[in-house]
Amino acid sequence: MTGPLAGLRVVEFAGMGPGPFAALMLAELGAEVIRIDRPGAVGSPARSVLGRSRPNVAVDLKSDRGRDVALRLIGSADVVVEGNRPGVMERLGLGPEKCLAVNPRLVYGRMTGWGQDGPLAQRAGHDITYAALTGALHATGGADKPRNSLNLVADFGGGAMFLVAGILAALFERTRSGAGQVVDAAMVDGVSALMTMVYGNHAVGRWEDRREANLLDGGTPYYDTYACADGRFVAVGALEPQFFAELMKGTGLDFEQHDRATWPAMRTALTEVFLTRTRDEWADAFEGVDACVAPVLSLVEAPQHPQLAKRGTFEPYADGHLPTVAPRFSRTPGAPPGEVHPVGHDSRAVLARNGFSDAEIDALIAARAVVQAGAVAG
Repeated sequence: MTGPLAGLRVVEFAGMGPGPFAALMLAELGAEVIRIDRPGAVGSPARSVLGRSRPNVAVDLKSDRGRDVALRLIGSADVVVEGNRPGVMERLGLGPEKCLAVNPRLVYGRMTGWGQDGPLAQRAGHDITYAALTGALHATGGADKPRNSLNLVADFGGGAMFLVAGILAALFERTRSGAGQVVDAAMVDGVSALMTMVYGNHAVGRWEDRREANLLDGGTPYYDTYACADGRFVAVGALEPQFFAELMKGTGLDFEQHDRATWPAMRTALTEVFLTRTRDEWADAFEGVDACVAPVLSLVEAPQHPQLAKRGTFEPYADGHLPTVAPRFSRTPGAPPGEVHPVGHDSRAVLARNGFSDAEIDALIAARAVVQAGAVAG
């Protein structure tokens, strides 16, 4: 493996959404990640693209022999990643107490929506649920109703990325103490942290507690999106005076930026003027101009944009593209997106690389404690 995390060993217990994405990030930054999946899913894709770039082994964690396999892998790991409801791993005999007893230097990363404690800890939820409870959903969308930003806010922003940050912070602390610890990454905590600027501004009277009434939520006419003649859109983000001046120059308008009384007229004028040309004509008109005007690109168009193409931000995948690993490193670049193997595809190979003898592997497969995709049941 290449990348800044080369040499790091991670055991991931298969889950959905933010946990797998965190493991994907660690893998493509160079860590050796082993994904433990459920035998019942053998042969199926490992949760599509979020299962890429790492091998998987299908283990029956409800059996004693399967649990022992997992503990043996954890014994030589640096990190565990799991995303089950609180108590599930403990009932399997694979909770933090058991795993840290086997490997005291282990960083045990836990990904949940609500956290490991609190009155909602056992409640089901999804990205929109967690965003709703933290105020983030209330602050997002139009004046008519809240609208979720895909599942970027809680699943991947407040969840996966905070889990990765917590794991890396615990690994750094381990270099001083020599001890592992548990990282409790709750999406409600992460989303709340992402809202720090909004909550801070609200606390001092600089953010109204309603949508489309503030600087960054469509409340200002110079930070919004506008339809063009072809039905596509441009994004305008001319916050600073010098950028606003270029916006006025490029559109042929003349407004005072901070005169709120003129904002309705400014919005109407910008709406009308942007409808006079197509999106790409406006993109050409503002090419090389610091007005913070950009075309709103589709999923098909974005990977072809010269800026993203130059940086290799996307790579071809199936009939479209996949983003590559971020951020970039000058000496230790991360790996390109890897393959997604079917569940159980690597069971025998993973165990062999981790010190299991052929006889041990054969016995585990015969007992169905481990399942190898394509193997004939005995």
